[in-house]
Amino acid sequence: MNDEHDTRLADLEARVAELERRAAQRPPDTGPTPATAPAPTTGDAFFALNALREHVTGRGGVVFAGLVRGEEGQAADSALEWQQGLTVEALADLDWSECAAALDALGHPVRLSLLHAVWSGTRTVAELAELSGFGTTGQIYHHMHQLSAAGWLTTLKRGHYAVPPERVIPLLTVLVAAGGANRSAA
Repeated sequence: MNDEHDTRLADLEARVAELERRAAQRPPDTGPTPATAPAPTTGDAFFALNALREHVTGRGGVVFAGLVRGEEGQAADSALEWQQGLTVEALADLDWSECAAALDALGHPVRLSLLHAVWSGTRTVAELAELSGFGTTGQIYHHMHQLSAAGWLTTLKRGHYAVPPERVIPLLTVLVAAGGANRSAA
């Protein structure tokens, strides 16, 4: 294997080990928490940054993480939990141009709107064509192909699409990084 594959494999092994460690520490699931119960908070607005300071050496690191719970009434274990990170040194060594296709796929307003519609539950091109602003069926297929090729969409069955679970948190993170948090607070 080459160094890139070794690095990716080591990263995956570390992430799996961390998930296994967290699962072992998690108390047994007692069922869904009522929607009216507030999520526990530490009162520390910078809890992630403070934890990063404790765990990262060298020049530093970047971590993104997220928790997306299912709709009310769905099983408690349907929540998506995701964390990924790299050291600043590892990020500096990456070939950033290799990220161009994934970023380019998100760089069109129609594709972002299509992704939002699919994430919100619209699953087929026919359903998307009924919504305004996406263009012709051919244009929708063109955009869906670009999003699929970049990994932002997956085909469930012919003509049915979904955002893959492992891409939900990264997608939402890109939106936050693009200034989405600043716009929603306005």
